Amino acid sequence: MIVRALHMRQGGHDLYLFAVPGDRLLDIAEISRIGRDAAGMLEGYQRGEIRSHVADIARYLSDGDVLFPNPILLALSPDVRFKSARGSRPPGMLPTGDVGTLRLPTGPNKPGWIVDGQQRVLALAKADAKTMVVPVVAFVSTDIAVHREQFVLVNKARPLPRAVVDALLPAMDAAVLPRDLGPRKIPSVLVDALNSHRDSPLCGLIRRPGGVETAIIGDQALLRSIKRSISTPLGALSPYGHGGGEPDVQAMYGLLSGFWSAVREAFPDAWGLPPSESRLMHAAGIEVMGYLMDRILSRPDAARTPREATLAALERIAPHCRWTNGKWDGLEIEWNTVECTSRSIARLRDHLIRLEHQPRLVA
Repeated sequence: MIVRALHMRQGGHDLYLFAVPGDRLLDIAEISRIGRDAAGMLEGYQRGEIRSHVADIARYLSDGDVLFPNPILLALSPDVRFKSARGSRPPGMLPTGDVGTLRLPTGPNKPGWIVDGQQRVLALAKADAKTMVVPVVAFVSTDIAVHREQFVLVNKARPLPRAVVDALLPAMDAAVLPRDLGPRKIPSVLVDALNSHRDSPLCGLIRRPGGVETAIIGDQALLRSIKRSISTPLGALSPYGHGGGEPDVQAMYGLLSGFWSAVREAFPDAWGLPPSESRLMHAAGIEVMGYLMDRILSRPDAARTPREATLAALERIAPHCRWTNGKWDGLEIEWNTVECTSRSIARLRDHLIRLEHQPRLVA
């Protein structure tokens, strides 16, 4: 495919501006779906097709001669070839770039990847868009880390699902992240580690975009718990995330892995079940246990043997817990009525803190 293009340099990359018929975009570009390989490593970055959104766009495009100026953002391989056009330049013309022709290979090995606009591209393919010429902005890079960075930066102000952004953060360079995304990177790295390391009690249990659909624990509650523990002065993870130096992610992982190993040992009958069968695995249970982690592991006597300290504390309250059946004593609520609301979480959190505190007062 040969198109007229404007070539410029930006951020160390070749950048091209051109236009193609809407129904030809998928001839030159692939959609890199977010997923995981056999080893659990992150692949791709694009969310799935939103069929209702695609259908709405396709209906709009089929209405006739409509305005559709939104550019598609592509990443291109170095296989593309640009040739500058000869000719004189008018006096005073701004030196913004060179006009010429861009050759884009077609066939099985497409030269492009869609970074932004996949729903529009899918709609253009489904609609009668042969006469619709679509603007394209493309940068040359085969580095998927660069693709992901641009994907997140472009979509940050749009309704991109929070879970998709969180799943991509571990694979991104913290130096290029906006200030509001930086604090979310380390919790997401830790959740990835807890879900992928074989020595982790949560290995394979955490549900993340592109991961195993049958995983039972939603990642958002765990992310909130970890972020709170790092940012709160009395959080168990706070000493490893502050102090002016680099955060000690390995130490945080060790503490989290030890804590959740103790949780698994203290509540074996409630462990590994779907949230509908165990409120320990429910988002509410995950958040409540996060509060208990901060309380138990922030004590000086837990510093030497955090896992053992956690297990001792949890074994004291285990006889009073109703994760899978029965009614919570003192709360007078059925086990399966605990929900992921601030009120429900606060009631259960305060109840378990009181239970865990009572034996220490008696002693």
